[in-house]
Amino acid sequence: MPLPVSVLSYNVRYDNPEENTHPWRTRRDRVASVIRFHDPDVVGLQEALHGQLEDLRDRLPEYEWLATGREEPECAGEYVAIGYKRDRFNLEAEGTVWLSETPEVEASVGWDAQLPRLVHYVRLREEATDVEFYLFDTHFDHYGETARLESAKLLLDLIDELAANEPVVVTGDFNCLAGSPPYEHLTSREKRSAGRTLRDTHQIARRGHHGPTTTVTDFQNLVPERKIDHVFVTSDVEPVQHGVCADCFDSGVYPSDHLPILVDLMLPENAPNPAEQNAVEGAGAHESPSE
Repeated sequence: MPLPVSVLSYNVRYDNPEENTHPWRTRRDRVASVIRFHDPDVVGLQEALHGQLEDLRDRLPEYEWLATGREEPECAGEYVAIGYKRDRFNLEAEGTVWLSETPEVEASVGWDAQLPRLVHYVRLREEATDVEFYLFDTHFDHYGETARLESAKLLLDLIDELAANEPVVVTGDFNCLAGSPPYEHLTSREKRSAGRTLRDTHQIARRGHHGPTTTVTDFQNLVPERKIDHVFVTSDVEPVQHGVCADCFDSGVYPSDHLPILVDLMLPENAPNPAEQNAVEGAGAHESPSE
């Protein structure tokens, strides 16, 4: 039987010391409550500073939290953090690649980006079944159009290098809409002469989509037509349902300026061999939806 796994992607908004209206100290319990209530098996976070991750670690002890900061490798800058249920999975591998022309150089800024950006990845193994899969978590630059496209290329190259045949899940704030060049590069096989492509779980979930079609808020209102957060998978992963979680509290305030995405997935028990995998992906080339 395939392996069910739920995955949450959540930009929690960095702890801005100049933020007086919605400071982290008033949001941290709500962010933790959202994660706890939806109870994902694996979480990909974006923008959490070290202190924010420590707050979530205290409030969500059932998760093992792993993080790399975008400005320093340890305890500085905004984290691209990954959490996983400690009683279900074992960590088999972990790494970081910087989204730049020099991806091995820590905190390097690439192309026309304004800030250092990175990909944090893990290979997890479920203890009960020995099934393994990769999770890649990322945050593309908000400013640089070239940086976003080149980041998409680098991300796919990294997947080809590390996970040529294993199931892959990608979470993140990509700062781009469906149909944009970075999105098209990630999801259109025609954009690549070889290698793996990704599928948008929003578009292909078996049971469809639940919730808003945007992932951005101003804390009190939804910002329409701004679905810039995505969860992608390779063709050996079946998305069952996809939802954008519009949790808010009595005050009518959202816990972050992004909404989390929750996806229920089915992973294969055994990864297909390379010939089978290439045949499947070649037959399932993505046609981009209109938006």
